[in-house]
Amino acid sequence: MKRTLATTSALALATGLLAAPAFADMEDAIAFLDEHIQRSALTREEQEAEMQWFVDAAEPFRGMSITVVSETITTHEYEANVLAPAFTAITGIQVTHDLIGEGDVVERLQTQMQTGENIYDAYINDSDLIGTHWRYQQARNLTDWMAGDGASVTNPNLNLEDFIGLSFTTGPDGLLYQLPDQQFANLYWFRYDWFTDPEIMSDFQEEYGYELGVPVNWSAYEDIAEFFTGREIDGQTVYGHMDYGRRDPSLGWRFTDAWMSMAGMGDVGEPNGLPVDEWGIRVNENSQPVGSCVTRGGATNDGAAVYAIESYTRWLNEYAPPAAAGMNFSESGPIPAQGAIAQQMFWYTAFTADMVGEGAAAVLDEEGMPLWRMAPSPHGVYWQEGMKIGYQDAGSWTLMESTPVDRAQAAWLYAQFVTSMTVDVEKSHAGLTFIRESTINHDSFTERAPQLGGLIEFYRSPARTQWSPTGTNIPDYPRLAQLWWQHIGDAASGSLSAQEALDNLCEEQEAVLERLQRSGVQGDLGPVLNEVQDAQYWFDQPGSPVARLDNEDEEPITVSYDELIQSWQ
Repeated sequence: MKRTLATTSALALATGLLAAPAFADMEDAIAFLDEHIQRSALTREEQEAEMQWFVDAAEPFRGMSITVVSETITTHEYEANVLAPAFTAITGIQVTHDLIGEGDVVERLQTQMQTGENIYDAYINDSDLIGTHWRYQQARNLTDWMAGDGASVTNPNLNLEDFIGLSFTTGPDGLLYQLPDQQFANLYWFRYDWFTDPEIMSDFQEEYGYELGVPVNWSAYEDIAEFFTGREIDGQTVYGHMDYGRRDPSLGWRFTDAWMSMAGMGDVGEPNGLPVDEWGIRVNENSQPVGSCVTRGGATNDGAAVYAIESYTRWLNEYAPPAAAGMNFSESGPIPAQGAIAQQMFWYTAFTADMVGEGAAAVLDEEGMPLWRMAPSPHGVYWQEGMKIGYQDAGSWTLMESTPVDRAQAAWLYAQFVTSMTVDVEKSHAGLTFIRESTINHDSFTERAPQLGGLIEFYRSPARTQWSPTGTNIPDYPRLAQLWWQHIGDAASGSLSAQEALDNLCEEQEAVLERLQRSGVQGDLGPVLNEVQDAQYWFDQPGSPVARLDNEDEEPITVSYDELIQSWQ
């Protein structure tokens, strides 16, 4: 009896193991397309041609077993459970796609960098590490790879121009170091049904003197948070804000993921502020880090940074559910879907799939349409036009130099398979994390857009360029990232003031920069710290850092959601 992909996938899912197939050819590819690819940016003829290329290119590697790793999100679950078994059946390359926590991915990657041991044949790690990869040169730059050792296994239909996030994975040298696999943004989330309820709108207008709508600035967000907190709606007490505060690695991402730039810390620039970025680290004209504290020209502890942390802690304590302070990122994510949250400024679109699923009945109407919407996040009083206004995660394929060439070639085939134009539309419907322009503009997403609360409109809008990952100013992401959650935790718990916590943070960041400078491991790309000067010297220079404003209250501004969406179109 002919072996089908369906039975192969079932076996893989049931046992976690998958024996190398007896053969790998177009029969398996046709079975895969029939079973799983109903929607694609390519015609069926083009899909079959792309699959034939994978069959042919994989021929030298049949029977090889490789392992790859990613964090656990819906998109990667789809890859591990559907696409990995399909790839094995089609190519004869046995691939094990491990799903672990994001912090664990970074730890494994860091261990491979330090020891040279080949732990995984490829990593999907955030493009936040682009500055690390560019400086250490331990990740293969894909530009040279695709022209050299990887040429024979590089899909002629890869179509790099179709990827929307290549600026995030390109170093200052103009070379591509990572290939985006999934992207999602942090946006503003709110209960559209409540914000358009005439009685609620009238009450807000009477109390605050302006119209309830999508907040443009933090002043309006705080008013709305205050207005909704403690209000009874549909028989339940609601809260005007949602966040998390547990002392946990995810608390660090909460701030390096653009919260500080949303407040107005750092300089103008896309995709990241330059010379001072959203971590508060300044670089010189050669992209070498020169400081983090204000006294060296950094902004990690400047006025805008302190304002950002004080706003966060105040809103967490006054407007969020009491349990939020003890939650981490993963625990807090599903809470808005339970129906008692009015708005959330810092909401990741990776949770969209859960917001439209079976567990989200409290935020869906009788027809299953969302009662919520997403919109651009509001910005703080220090923010200026031209600054980034939010974070966009870009989990990206990374090939390490310590991985043997043949294993890297086989892993590169898998990376291209799961990002191929053949599969990307279906993968994006499963996980709603977009990497290709052709997918975003596919007719199936035009049809589905009303069910996704503004997600498609955002990704089709010119506004999305203001959302970006960590940039190239960060020379060693694993070492620096672990400092943030510990020091922010001191401010969140109240054990230190925001200023004290950020002073400690910037000093420890500079200690890491200084060690890198002394070691010389990053050569001419590594840190060269500025001499310490009086803070006022830097405050008197153009741009970042900035002194604390005497008055941080600004006139609250809101905008109609429907008018906002119309302006994007």
